[in-house]
Amino acid sequence: MAAIPRLKAYQGPALLSYGFRPFFFFGGCYAALAIAIWLPVFEGEIALATSFAPRDWHVHEMLFGYVAAVVTGFLLTAIPNWTGRLPLQGTRLLVLLIAWFAGRFAIAWSARLGWATAALVDCAFLALLVLAASREIIAGQNWRKLKVLGPVCVFLLANIGFHTEAHVFGAADVSARAAIAAIIALIILIGGRIVPSFTRNWLSSENPGRLPLPFGRFDIISIAVSAAALCLWVAMPEGSWTGAALCLAGAIQCVRLTRWAGERTARERLVLILHIAYAFVPLGFVLSGLAAIGTIPHSAGLHAWMVGAAGTMTLAVMTRASLGHTGHELVAGAGTQAIYAAVVAAAGARVAGALIPAWTLALLHVATLAWIAAFGGFVVLYGPILFRRAGTGHGP
Repeated sequence: MAAIPRLKAYQGPALLSYGFRPFFFFGGCYAALAIAIWLPVFEGEIALATSFAPRDWHVHEMLFGYVAAVVTGFLLTAIPNWTGRLPLQGTRLLVLLIAWFAGRFAIAWSARLGWATAALVDCAFLALLVLAASREIIAGQNWRKLKVLGPVCVFLLANIGFHTEAHVFGAADVSARAAIAAIIALIILIGGRIVPSFTRNWLSSENPGRLPLPFGRFDIISIAVSAAALCLWVAMPEGSWTGAALCLAGAIQCVRLTRWAGERTARERLVLILHIAYAFVPLGFVLSGLAAIGTIPHSAGLHAWMVGAAGTMTLAVMTRASLGHTGHELVAGAGTQAIYAAVVAAAGARVAGALIPAWTLALLHVATLAWIAAFGGFVVLYGPILFRRAGTGHGP
């Protein structure tokens, strides 16, 4: 994300001065809290007043609770840079935040509220986000950026489908895959822009030599192949054709990643973590491809994508944006490097747990603790930054 435009006079709480502040903070809180709750739910020690089956509650809240919050924070920060318009702040931002909180409450108490009421309250948040983002992009006449809202709209439809599918069939499968596909598509689209861009900027000034190749025909082909493979996987998660398509997409995405000179960024952790996060995208494709032909469990690919790609990429973006847009130096200190290590460890442990049945339970505990450390650590380290007004720099 480029420099934030000058803000209009705003005298309210600093937390509501820019979209990344509340949604990164509360998204980080919820990422840690939801997983802390999930383990005792998984082990049958506690029960929730939700109409979802325990697994569906876990899947839904990580997709439409945590990830949705971070996507919102990113979009509300990026869109003013794309359009030159003033950001959403104050009361309008608070309305979105309340809608997100209302969705979390509705899901937690959906057994008492009723599934339809809970669905209406929960889906309202993403609907409001799409409307707000569309309005700003259209008003700013940056028509090309409307394509970013495509996966967000799929995400919204998947949420509606998730509630319906869980109610009618007792479990949400197709809609959960659709939501995951939308998230991976967003990472491929947006990550495919910011990873080489930030890498080029750092290498140009700090480590002259080979630079990331510019966006071109190969990138377009890789996006198209990956999108097709994801669509096939959503509709038909098993079968040789699906497996072949997913493995092909994984190979192409791996080649795409090697074109960005990530091996030259070891000295800059804020950039290196972006490459590590993106590496879980092709890994998820390949593991899901192998699962499609019955070689390994499906959960290996799912967690490579969600814990690895989504978890690591969101944490990387949250830390970098929080530093840069509040006037702090773009340096990953010891604490930031520790939470990066924790989220990567969580992803590795969760994928390994799926692949090694004898170690599944032990590695599930390792992944849980590492994930909580990563996002709890973000809240502790970056909470003061997000709640405090910036005195310098280009942030609010």
